[in-house]
Amino acid sequence: MIAQSTVAFLAQSLTYTAILHMTLVAVIAVRVIMKRPATGVALAWLFLVFAVPFGGAAIYLLIGERRTGGRRAAELGHLRADMHRLSERLVRDGRAAVDWSRHDPKAAGIHRLGQSIAGASAIAGSELTLHSKPNEILHAIAADIDAAETSVLMEFYIWNQGGDADLVLEALKRAVARGVTCRVLVDALGGRPWWKGRQPTEMTAAGIEVLPALPVGPWRAIFGRTDLRLHRKIVVIDGKVGWTGSMNLVDPRFFKQDAGVGEWIDAMVRVEGRAVTLLAAVVVGDWAMEVAASIDDLIRDSKLDLAAPKGDTDIQVIASGPGETDDGLLLMLLALINAARKELVLTTPYFVPDEALLRALRGAAGRGVKVVLVLPEKIDSFLSRHASRTYFDELFGMGVEIRFYRDGLLHTKSITVDGEIAMFGTVNLDMRSLWLNFEVSLFVYGSEFTERLRHLQHQYIADSDPLDADAWAARPFRERFIDNTFRLVSPLL
Repeated sequence: MIAQSTVAFLAQSLTYTAILHMTLVAVIAVRVIMKRPATGVALAWLFLVFAVPFGGAAIYLLIGERRTGGRRAAELGHLRADMHRLSERLVRDGRAAVDWSRHDPKAAGIHRLGQSIAGASAIAGSELTLHSKPNEILHAIAADIDAAETSVLMEFYIWNQGGDADLVLEALKRAVARGVTCRVLVDALGGRPWWKGRQPTEMTAAGIEVLPALPVGPWRAIFGRTDLRLHRKIVVIDGKVGWTGSMNLVDPRFFKQDAGVGEWIDAMVRVEGRAVTLLAAVVVGDWAMEVAASIDDLIRDSKLDLAAPKGDTDIQVIASGPGETDDGLLLMLLALINAARKELVLTTPYFVPDEALLRALRGAAGRGVKVVLVLPEKIDSFLSRHASRTYFDELFGMGVEIRFYRDGLLHTKSITVDGEIAMFGTVNLDMRSLWLNFEVSLFVYGSEFTERLRHLQHQYIADSDPLDADAWAARPFRERFIDNTFRLVSPLL
């Protein structure tokens, strides 16, 4: 009798569990359908939710949607409008208006797209200096901070203690001691080891305002995703000098030395002129998101004003991320790739493209463009490494040249088109950067800077080895099967 009741209880429990599971599957299926993600992404989520009872649903609710939270979503809309007004104000000034007759017509088309999706106009009157030696970059940033008179604004994905990175911290202490407003924003997750160390406390004690960007925790996970990260790297001094690029605030000799990938190889640009105003606006906007302060008050407190023109480089600053541009940055990259007629060179540490980006690269090679993709031989992400390798056969099939950089983890994110247009910034060619991270990218129109960046790219090419298509196709079945398995989850990376 007892055994029968136990069996009946278990059968009833399993029935209720199955009903609850299928109810969850149905509810989430409706959400996925109404959100209208890419078909591959939608099917991957539906499979996961169905195949992993309750666990799949929990994962979807945590990271399946690009939820930024109600307040943050509203403020992101305001920030986008503010960026549009600021760039238009610069253009109306006259000296910042771009003379598009200086450029190929395709440049003006890319610019119009950026205006439409990000509200950001290209502006004239800037000067870019490209730097590719990390320790020189850290020394130069410290020197610029030592020359600061009113404000230093900084934001980074990672800050790491040790080596010449500490020179920047000491420069900040000296600056705040002489009355300079210093604000530092570091991603809560990317900078987690640093946040657990002593330097944040030292900075606060010295009078430096330091905040974690996008804090994580169970409560925040209810109202927004915890894996939406601030991936930008920006420094602005007095609203007159700016820095941005791929390098975190780290000395490569002291950063992730146990990862087995060698030193990280990065590049940054030092910016003077009009574009600094737009970089400052990005940092101030990100700071305002964390403290719920008025942007106008922060600008006034930091004594920021429109930067005076310097140089003749035309730049479009694209700040992208969930709630800011949605798929805007992807559209900009597609337009850039499709504009290539002779040569397209791309460097990125992480290559997990969506179907549109993959097809654009194949299409460029197919119409006769020399397409060179430079990747690091070793990367620190296990999932990305295996997922990335599954795209090579398709690229080889259209004649794309793939090269593996051998002297460290090549971390520079750059694209040059025909020696005339360049993209330089923080965005990787993977779905995380394109859909989940807050990034900043410079679209630079003109041959002067593009040729300098192209020269750096060719230095990377000289220090890399070409991947042989036939040898790659002959890899053992086990390797190909493992890689292809990870590609199934690439839409979720």
